[in-house]
Amino acid sequence: MEAKLYVGNLPYSTVDADLQSLFAAAGTVKSAQVIKDRQSGRSKGFGFVEMSSDAEAQNAITMFHGKDYSGRPLTVNIARPREDRPGGGGGSGGFRSGGGRRPGGGDRDRERRNSY
Repeated sequence: MEAKLYVGNLPYSTVDADLQSLFAAAGTVKSAQVIKDRQSGRSKGFGFVEMSSDAEAQNAITMFHGKDYSGRPLTVNIARPREDRPGGGGGSGGFRSGGGRRPGGGDRDRERRNSY
């Protein structure tokens, strides 16, 4: 078993230090990180905690999974390895392609022009 834990359903106000102090009750915390949105800097509502041993990680799961934290039941389990995702890409930006007419509005546009 691994000592890195996924912690989900965190309140958006939670910071790294909150996570660190909460999980310290289960043992020695090597690291605690709340994941934040790159653009806004706001919490995504989950994080990762690395405990110093497998036994402490299992203890943390037992102590905190399903327990209420600031009105929310926590999800705590062993962190899965990060999946490779296709990189780059990005979004399409800016202008929409396509013609100038609206769908289904062909006759109305013609009538409007003729009425002037």
